[in-house]
Amino acid sequence: MFYTNSRSGTEPTSRNILRDVQGVALTEFAFALPILLIMTAFGLELANYVLAIKRIGDVAVMVTDNASRMGTRSAGLSVQQISEAEINDVFVGAQLQGNLPDFARNGRIIVSSLQRNADGGQWIAWQRCFGEGNFSSAYGVEGEGERGTSFEGMGPPDQRLQAPAGTSVMVTEIYYTYEPLFTITGVRTSPITEFAAFNTRASRDLSAPRNAESVEPSSCD
Repeated sequence: MFYTNSRSGTEPTSRNILRDVQGVALTEFAFALPILLIMTAFGLELANYVLAIKRIGDVAVMVTDNASRMGTRSAGLSVQQISEAEINDVFVGAQLQGNLPDFARNGRIIVSSLQRNADGGQWIAWQRCFGEGNFSSAYGVEGEGERGTSFEGMGPPDQRLQAPAGTSVMVTEIYYTYEPLFTITGVRTSPITEFAAFNTRASRDLSAPRNAESVEPSSCD
């Protein structure tokens, strides 16, 4: 007589299940993949934020340098006159060279001409802006200090700038709201702010910018 064993050798047992390692690596990878993706995104986000800070700093220096060089000589004048068109060109150059395509929407460039008033005090003679970012100057608005000597100048309290007599200082403030690449990283960033200032590079007519070209001024209103 033949007897058959109902428990086949191929039937899984608890011991066989514990010894079965097929698919373990795939399971481990499935658990680790989200963590790896988050860590990679975090690194990319941080690197992009640092790069944006550097670009904004470079733009601040470029804008201030270009603003300090503005001006053309007219017949009969020994000093250079600046125009609204030249100011607009400085802002266009900043947008192109800054390589921040969303800057016009999220950022603000504020250029101020710091001069001495008739009383020997500091005065923001004119101020022009570019960008739709909801920011205003941290150091004063156009016309501030026109009379008297109470206005101390522009800049942080420990770096207050003052214009010498007979010339002007071009002051640039840049504010930019950084938008993250990945919202899943949870990286919290503050608005980027930069400040730069240069003396004007040549004798300049210190009156308000002329507008012979009839262009629309880049007002800060």
